[in-house]
Amino acid sequence: MRELFFLQPDILSALARGLVVSVQLIIPSAFFGVIIGVSVGALRVYGNPVVKTVANGYVLVFRGFPLVVQLFIWYFGLPYIGIYLTPFVAAVIGFSLCSGAYQSEYVRGAFLSVKTGQMLAAQALGFSRIKMVLFVTLPQAFRRALPGCGNEIIYLIKYSSLAYMITCIELTGEGKIIASDSFRYTETFMVIGAVYLVLTSAAAWLLRRVEDRLHLPGFEQYS
Repeated sequence: MRELFFLQPDILSALARGLVVSVQLIIPSAFFGVIIGVSVGALRVYGNPVVKTVANGYVLVFRGFPLVVQLFIWYFGLPYIGIYLTPFVAAVIGFSLCSGAYQSEYVRGAFLSVKTGQMLAAQALGFSRIKMVLFVTLPQAFRRALPGCGNEIIYLIKYSSLAYMITCIELTGEGKIIASDSFRYTETFMVIGAVYLVLTSAAAWLLRRVEDRLHLPGFEQYS
């Protein structure tokens, strides 16, 4: 416990300030990431050839470029064409688009797992293509994609720590400043690692509750 004596009130205050920024980054990034993932996943399955090509291209680029490179482009690169983003906005955009690209893979696989007979039945009932997707396949696909999308949200919590690379000082950024001033790198980042462990554990618990809430007995067997 002696190693934790360096956690003075001013240090705890700085870490708390960084934690608030981290949470402010994670929540909108997770929300927009899910929206993008569901939308792009649906377009990759049900879009016309041109739309599918564009959607697949988006996924190829944002899954292929390292996230830190994407963040550098959003924050340091866009000013060369006259677009200036704050570090926070650049981080949220980068996290959302990257997370959405990965989540679209889970959603695409979930859409493909829905039996085609259900689409044919909906079509026979007079459903339009959009209504078939929204009211027939999407509810089923979302249930199946939820574990994968939830796993991606867990990753998002951890790679939100890259925001300090573009001067958005969140939890890891505050820890870097504290460690540089105190030379207590091990102790500082052990504390920060413990905080991320709590965040990911809380998110995993919440996601399991959502899965249980959406669970339908016999759904996997008969759908």
